[in-house]
Amino acid sequence: MNDFAAKDLHRTSATHNDVRVAPRTAHSEQALESESYTHGHHESVLRSHRWRTVSNSAAYLAPQLHSGQTVLDIGCGPGTLTVDLARHVAPGQVIGVDAADEVLDDARAHAAEENVTNVDFQHANAYKLPFADNSFDVVHAHQVLQHLSDPVAAIQEMRRVVKDGGIIAVREADYGSMTWYPPNPGLDEWNALYHEVTSAYGYEADAGRRLLSWFHSAGIDQNSIYPSAGIWCYATPETRTWWGGLWAERCVASNFAHQAKEAQLADDVALEELAHEWQNWAEEPDGWFIVPNGEVIVKA
Repeated sequence: MNDFAAKDLHRTSATHNDVRVAPRTAHSEQALESESYTHGHHESVLRSHRWRTVSNSAAYLAPQLHSGQTVLDIGCGPGTLTVDLARHVAPGQVIGVDAADEVLDDARAHAAEENVTNVDFQHANAYKLPFADNSFDVVHAHQVLQHLSDPVAAIQEMRRVVKDGGIIAVREADYGSMTWYPPNPGLDEWNALYHEVTSAYGYEADAGRRLLSWFHSAGIDQNSIYPSAGIWCYATPETRTWWGGLWAERCVASNFAHQAKEAQLADDVALEELAHEWQNWAEEPDGWFIVPNGEVIVKA
C-alpha cells in the first residue's frame, strides 16, 4: 500500500462481496437513494450518463432494432440513450423508466429538446414493472443490474414483460477487469474501495462477468442467450480529462463518497486523495483507461 493509503484510507479486511447488509444510520437518506444506488445523481454522474448513445453503449443491440418496435428502457437516467433508442425504432414507442423522479424530468426535457416524440418516461421499480405480461418487443437495461441487490429477480421481471419472440438486452461494466496505464497505486486503492463499498450495500461491482450466470439462474434457456463484450476506452487528452474529472468529483461529492463514509470504509481525507490521484492520471500524456462491459442478448 502506498503512503497516502496507509495513512488515510480506512478500509476493512473483508474480501469482495463478504458483507451483505447495508449500513443504517441517521444519515442514510442520500446513501439509500434508489436502493442505495452507488453513484447517485450528482452532476458528475449525470454528465457520464448524458454521453451515452446507441453507438457507444448499445452497439451490440443495434442490429436487433427495427422500425415499429416497442421498447422498454429500464434505469433510463437522463434519457440520452433512451431517446436514441426511440430514433432507431420510430415510429415504434419507447418507454424509459427509472426510480428517481429528478432524472425523469431531465429525460423528458432532453426528448423535447431533440424533438423526439415517440418516447415517454415513467417512475418504476425494476422488481415490479407496471406493465402487463408480453408488452414489449425489446426490454433493455444498461448498467442497472450491478446496482440491484437481486439482479436475478430483475431479469425474471424483464422476461415477464417481453413478448414471446422479443429481445432482452443487458450491458454491465466489470470493475475488476478495468485496467489503466501508467500504473497508479491511487487508482488501485480506488478500485478496491469501490468493490468494498458496493459489497457493503449488497451489490456486485463485477457484474459484467456474471451476466451469463444470472440469466441462467433466472431460468432463461441457455440456447436463447447470446453473450458478448464491449469496451469503453479513454486514451485521448479530451477523454482522459473527461473521465478522470468525472471520477475525481465522484470520489468526493457523489453518493459513492457518502456510502464510503457511512460504511466507515474511508474518510474525507482519503477520498480527497483518491480524487487527486484521478486528476494526476488524467494529466498523464500516456494515460490509458479501459472499461470492459459484459453484454447479453436473449431472444425470448
